[in-house]
Amino acid sequence: MELTLHEARVIGCLLEKEVTTPEQYPLSLNSLTLACNQKTSRDPVLDLTESEVQDALDSLNKKRLISEQSGFGSRVVKYKHRFCNTEFSELQLSSPAFAIICLLLLRGPQTPGELRTRSNRLHEFKDVLEVEACIKELLARDKPILKQLPREPGKRECRYVELFSEGAAQHLGSSEQASDSSTSHSHHVSEVETELASRVSELEREVAELKEKLEHLIASLG
Repeated sequence: MELTLHEARVIGCLLEKEVTTPEQYPLSLNSLTLACNQKTSRDPVLDLTESEVQDALDSLNKKRLISEQSGFGSRVVKYKHRFCNTEFSELQLSSPAFAIICLLLLRGPQTPGELRTRSNRLHEFKDVLEVEACIKELLARDKPILKQLPREPGKRECRYVELFSEGAAQHLGSSEQASDSSTSHSHHVSEVETELASRVSELEREVAELKEKLEHLIASLG
């Protein structure tokens, strides 16, 4: 599946609220719009209209990734995901994997340390090692749903990105461009260093010849 930015945000919010506020789940259009536009725990921060959220819901419905539900005696339509862990979903995730995918959909690429810190309401990881173990399992799936991004300069940990959304593809493309640029820069530096080494060797040879001639000249004068 390939989700747009708005679709990924909608799915992420439905996953999150299913766990963190089960008493309010499924979500109405209004509640879902508020969840999509939260100023905290979201990256990027969006300002979607209800119309834009409805467009995303309609598209997700066609992809069979959400379902509509109307309560008895209520005309308000509510929405729930079919993204994972339902009888209609091919994707089945453990609780820790669910938390990681949810966070990546809502906040973009993150390190294991960031995922552990931000996952408390979704799943309680004992330590970063448990997060890393879960990430390894997700990377080892027949159809991997995560990818490791190249380590950023000055950072100790690598970030990971989910592979469901077009936003993930953009992050991967940016990382590859940065990697290519870095490689190109390294090649250029290497070529310059080689040229300088060659010039230094040539100068040393010329200096040695001049010293030898000077010594011969001094000897002849003496």
